[in-house]
Amino acid sequence: MSIRVELHCHTDASGDSLLSISTLLKTCERKKIDKIAITDHNTIRNALLAYQLAPNRVIIGEEILTRQGELLAFFVTQEIPAGLDAMEAILELRKQGAFISVSHPFDHYRKGYWRETDLIKIADEVDAIEVFNARCIRNQHNHQARTFAENYHLLGTVGSDAHSAVEVGRAYHRMANFDNAEQFRHALLNSETCTRLSSPLVHLFSRFAKWKKTLLIA
Repeated sequence: MSIRVELHCHTDASGDSLLSISTLLKTCERKKIDKIAITDHNTIRNALLAYQLAPNRVIIGEEILTRQGELLAFFVTQEIPAGLDAMEAILELRKQGAFISVSHPFDHYRKGYWRETDLIKIADEVDAIEVFNARCIRNQHNHQARTFAENYHLLGTVGSDAHSAVEVGRAYHRMANFDNAEQFRHALLNSETCTRLSSPLVHLFSRFAKWKKTLLIA
């Protein structure tokens, strides 16, 4: 029996999201998302809290901004800070036994996009490439990511990159159930994907979140 797995989601622990843990978990239940990776920017704080509430549903993840671009990691046990060299971050994740993907690598509208020359240097050190990200404004960037993954014989992950409840489940995997990184890798090999691009307007959610949090700090 397959389950639905969402592999890229943010909560209000990210500076550009207002999505609470409780709302996220209720949304997953309503949308029949069986497992979700909470991948906040450079923190696992909310992922840990959510895991305590729903250990069978939550995968502890992190989206890490390195000097070269962003990494997307699952089954993280210790937070990785922003600003490391990509290889240093990868080595730290390997010590934890984490599964490593690369977020929206060719979407140059994002702060964490990758130059292809840098991506080639780490291709042998990561497990996967995010081959579809629902927040990409140009689907061409997803096609480029899929081509790169195929050329370098890497697995592909898809995700909604949700920063709001409405985005959850825009892109997910149908796959066998799993409990750890190794089982996840095996299940991913035989997974099917369901993908839909989000409206470009969803980026307004992130802008509003940043604006609101700036006002609260002030």
